[in-house]
Amino acid sequence: MSKGRVWKYGDDINTDVIFPGRYTYKIMEPAEMAAHAMEDLDAEFARNVRPGDVIVAGKNFGCGSSREQAAACLRAAGVQAVVAKSFARIYFRNAINLGLAVLQCEEASDALRTGDEIEIDYPAGKIISGERVFKFFPLPDSVIGIIEAGGLIEFTKEKLASGG
Repeated sequence: MSKGRVWKYGDDINTDVIFPGRYTYKIMEPAEMAAHAMEDLDAEFARNVRPGDVIVAGKNFGCGSSREQAAACLRAAGVQAVVAKSFARIYFRNAINLGLAVLQCEEASDALRTGDEIEIDYPAGKIISGERVFKFFPLPDSVIGIIEAGGLIEFTKEKLASGG
């Protein structure tokens, strides 16, 4: 189980506001990317996000361009997961590849608010906030392994090192 605080946003949060397009072609270290996370949507986010926090949004999170930085900046900022009604297909895959959990759960998206404290049980497929429990399709062990390793590259390195 992992615990975090909710940051709530709406529908159609695109990659240009997750990681501003003006930085797309600038080479940055992860900490510098984290400093620009969500800045065009929420100027307070990068200054106040804490490791383990969770973004909760509406439908079509991560729409727009296919830039990986939109997932990488959130991971670098310490965000453990994004919970949404739905995700743009490429964003969904980029997030998993970079070790950021993406969870589709309409009920949690509707009910949770900024500042709510939640716990996520990935194998059981549960988001818990106080007495409320929201269910999502449990993540496969392989996806949990990728998230725990910090991304697909690290997961693959670990597998190769262990002979698996």
